[in-house]
Amino acid sequence: MRFHLISLFLLICIVLPAPAGLAQNPEQVAVTLHWQHQSQFAGYYMALAKGFYAQEGLDVTIMRGGPDVRVGEMLRSRKTEFASFMLSSALEERAAGLPMVQLAQVVNRSNFLLAAWKNPAEGVSIDDLKDLEGRRITVWLQDFRAPYLALFASKKIQPVILPQYYTLSLFLHRGVTACSVMRYNEYHTLIQSGIQDKDLEIFSLHDLGIRLPEDGIYCLDETWQQRPETCRKFVRASLKGWAYARDHEKETLDEVMKYVRKENLPTNRMHMSWMLREMLASIFPAKGDDWIFGRISRRTYEDASGMLIRYGGLESAPPFKEFIKDGVANND
Repeated sequence: MRFHLISLFLLICIVLPAPAGLAQNPEQVAVTLHWQHQSQFAGYYMALAKGFYAQEGLDVTIMRGGPDVRVGEMLRSRKTEFASFMLSSALEERAAGLPMVQLAQVVNRSNFLLAAWKNPAEGVSIDDLKDLEGRRITVWLQDFRAPYLALFASKKIQPVILPQYYTLSLFLHRGVTACSVMRYNEYHTLIQSGIQDKDLEIFSLHDLGIRLPEDGIYCLDETWQQRPETCRKFVRASLKGWAYARDHEKETLDEVMKYVRKENLPTNRMHMSWMLREMLASIFPAKGDDWIFGRISRRTYEDASGMLIRYGGLESAPPFKEFIKDGVANND
């Protein structure tokens, strides 16, 4: 009797089709994020959790980034098919010889800020960007440095720039007048530490003309050439994940916190909630915004790359159509 039941079960498994929308032999791919797990990448988490990747026939592994992960090298060594980069970082990698292309522009509004003490230790108040002339400030190294260099060069300001690592302690102890912060991350960390808004002068790089799109989805050019439909599937599901995150904030935060707790990261739900809201505002255009969700226009790309060449130390940038692929039918 037991033999017949087992045989019947096996027969049912063979005859019945896979659930609708799910591939029987999903294609395995990986995406490497350019930083540690946080709400900045919520769309990818939700695309995985809600089965959007599976519906596209993809078995996706999400790998964290961070200071110990060289995302460009992960692409170069074929350890990941897809990766998230900021546009400025991606162009630097491309100029250095990594044959990568963009599939989608996720974040179109820049979140780069410069936070300054209104009344620094030197005793002279900071009311305008030009007041930072000759002042000690900290700026991130490597990938996130270019936007600030572009800002200072374009405004003809020469502060004394010190390296900023992964802490705000030098600024908090008033060892410098200003520091680099992201609107969705370190700025809120300053507020959570007890600093009052009235004590800070915040300079938005976007408002000051440094309009650099940020996070995007990238792959090697050969991946795009050999597997264009796989690329489109990954982009389609990822953007669907972001749309779901926008409409289901509590559920999304629950999922984000699972990743955070697994990595034992020093953060909290309130901070992740702030980050998610700011990220969504940078991804989905509000009335009057001049971008389209998931896309970068030729004009935006050429303005951004030209600015980085003129002011940010970028040696060269590829033509729009060579670098920007139609993962989501990017505009011309």
